[in-house]
Amino acid sequence: MSADHTHDHAHEKHDDHAGHNHAHGGIFGPNTELIFALGSGVALITGFALQKLVPDMTSWIPLALFLCAYGLGGFFTVGEAVENLKKRRFEIDTLMLVAAAGAAALGHWAEGALLLFLFSLGHALEHYAMGRAKRAIEALAELAPRTARVRRGQDLIEIPVEQLAIGDLVVVRPNERLPADGFIIVGTTSINQAPVTGESMPVDKQPVADPAEARSRPASVTSASVVFAGTINGSGAIEIETTRKSSDTTLAKVVRMVSEAETQKSPTQRFTDKFERIFVPLVLALTFVLLFAWVVVDEPFRDSFYRAMAVLVAASPCALAIATPSAVLSGVARAARAGVLIKGGAPLESLGAIDAIAFDKTGTLTEGRPRITDIVPFEGVSETELLQVAVPVERLSDHPLAEAIARDGSARLGDTSTHTASGLQSLTGKGVTAELDGQTVYIGKPEMFGADGLALLAASALQAIERLREQGRTLMVVRQGDRDLGVFGLLDTPRPIAREALDKLRAMGVKRMIMLSGDHQKSAEAIAAQVGMTEAWGDLMPDHKVEAIKRLRADGNVAMVGDGVNDAPAMATATVGVAMGAAGSDVALETADVALMADDLSKLPFTVGLSRTTRNIIRQNLVVSLGVVAFLVPATILGLGIGPAIMLHEGSTLLVVFNALRLLGYRERP
Repeated sequence: MSADHTHDHAHEKHDDHAGHNHAHGGIFGPNTELIFALGSGVALITGFALQKLVPDMTSWIPLALFLCAYGLGGFFTVGEAVENLKKRRFEIDTLMLVAAAGAAALGHWAEGALLLFLFSLGHALEHYAMGRAKRAIEALAELAPRTARVRRGQDLIEIPVEQLAIGDLVVVRPNERLPADGFIIVGTTSINQAPVTGESMPVDKQPVADPAEARSRPASVTSASVVFAGTINGSGAIEIETTRKSSDTTLAKVVRMVSEAETQKSPTQRFTDKFERIFVPLVLALTFVLLFAWVVVDEPFRDSFYRAMAVLVAASPCALAIATPSAVLSGVARAARAGVLIKGGAPLESLGAIDAIAFDKTGTLTEGRPRITDIVPFEGVSETELLQVAVPVERLSDHPLAEAIARDGSARLGDTSTHTASGLQSLTGKGVTAELDGQTVYIGKPEMFGADGLALLAASALQAIERLREQGRTLMVVRQGDRDLGVFGLLDTPRPIAREALDKLRAMGVKRMIMLSGDHQKSAEAIAAQVGMTEAWGDLMPDHKVEAIKRLRADGNVAMVGDGVNDAPAMATATVGVAMGAAGSDVALETADVALMADDLSKLPFTVGLSRTTRNIIRQNLVVSLGVVAFLVPATILGLGIGPAIMLHEGSTLLVVFNALRLLGYRERP
């Protein structure tokens, strides 16, 4: 990986901003902070009313009420300030306490109480608002049922999902949520997978053809038989065999990764953290200097002290501290609800800044189910002989092209082939070799022949290959021993949604969309023209894709979209790696920065649009938070009181939080 590669797939983690981790519970439950803040407000208003409306009342009664407002309003703030000081950090809570203490020292009890009341109320409301975003994440964890109905011999017993073991047979009745990941062995149904993949329509499911083979090779089970915990069964009763424990299900991993995303910093958040570390000491220094304004300006020390406390309130960057985390949390939660896993603020922001998107061809832009379009035996070879050699070899491989030859070839032969191949070896990016009837068989790209010690193809064979290549076919040549048997022309079907998705991305301002393919350049260009790509780069080996991404990164930010398995190195090299069809794929979930849980390309424009909206909201929040500070600091120096400064200060904090929460309702523009 290049040295300039800036996106870290280990994802740097950090503690929540100490001044803004407001999960404050207590004797009144999770809303204790809000109740304390409201109690502070009641005491403040009562004391202020008695002071103004009953001037003959004993002065200690309003003072007692103001002290009560101090105690209730500052309860949680003092706790946070003490924790910060233990860590030798001066945070916003500390600044607010200093300002409140300063107001009390001047006898401005009401203003000090107002400061703590509004500060604590702002934090409590911020906590409530941020809680909405967190609950959107936590709601994912509630999707899976608590118990499962397991078959034990002829009996059905109900057990907690935590006790499920791999290989258990679980019975799921109609309209129930599935308790585990697995594959269907009995029954057909349709399943609403929206809770995990975000797909809007139920997906038809059927049993696996061979449970023993599915058990030995779980990765080979097709999506038509795979099911996920938390999804909703349709009208058919089914039995599934579990393939993961409850703590390792796709849903559990998504919940865990989305929760961790909250603690992963975006570039803007790293900037604001650095800004705060410099800015807070400067605020304290400015406040200290203003304490001595009476030496230069003809005014009492009391007035200088009051002005310094007002500036302290005005310059505290509360809104700045919460501006980015609130937007990131809301954006990640909204994406998760749509079946898109975004691993933190860095990929969420970076995806909105991409200039180009590179796509793997097979399974991403195409269906990943190629079909044989042409069978061309070479001179002296019959079609049946060609198929009787190719089909047994390709049956040993799980490559999409091999599966197509095995499937379509078997259909043409009528399953009359009795040959059995063995010793399959994969020649990465080129083809395969195996033993059949005592001879070595090679099946692969035409470019494989004439390299690595293999003899060149005959001129007549090359002519046949060139004719198919002109038609944009993907080619697989078959050789047995030293005899060239023929060539298969295959065509992968473009996804119906591909052109529409690419058109949406183009409308969003993505300038370059490049298809990366191992196919011959002309074959790649044929598919690219059908789906509307701007460029097609063919003849690429897996390591060549990494070099291609490096070239694209030299020109700007680039996302790589693939399946997360073969494309992992290229994804890691891109600014943002995006995996499609990640549900159930451990490699895709671990490799990608962004995982589209469904195998649905239409989720990509949604995700890019959400990312760009998030970037815009973060910018808006920064403008508001820094703008309020820029206005209030000179205003308080020139005489604006603590009361108005507090209201504007706390108002800006709430404004940026509620602005960020708009992301929870984000919808893709038609």
